Amino acid sequence: MLKLAKVTKNDVVYDLGSGDGRIPITAARVHGARAVGVDIDPVRIREANENLKMAAASDPSITGRVKFLNQDLFTTDFSEATVVTLYLLPSLNIKLLPTLNKTLKPGTRVVSHAFDMGPDIKPDMEPLNVNGRTVYFYTVPIN
Repeated sequence: MLKLAKVTKNDVVYDLGSGDGRIPITAARVHGARAVGVDIDPVRIREANENLKMAAASDPSITGRVKFLNQDLFTTDFSEATVVTLYLLPSLNIKLLPTLNKTLKPGTRVVSHAFDMGPDIKPDMEPLNVNGRTVYFYTVPIN
């Protein structure tokens, strides 16, 4: 997902529904980006923070570039994002679409794992199959 979005050290990556934190941690460690994970489940946030501690122990350069927020993604301000990654159910992607278009700057890259943004929304390129999983790429505004 991060490779598809061509993430660089100049990016701010928001992973909505970040779970164990692997995407924000990888965005910082491999691509040098600043990254924020958002998840509503406090257990997943604790897990993500533990994973961050372990990653920072072996790569201190990520310290201060990754954080996790225990918040509802529908009330979180992610307007600073230049890349948004999603692994959400289709109904949530569809519900989130107006917020993405309203909140994010034109040109922001959005990558969704497994689910598209709805049947009437065409991705910017053909969906990719990566290790048996489908990945969708969009650029704001998403129409």
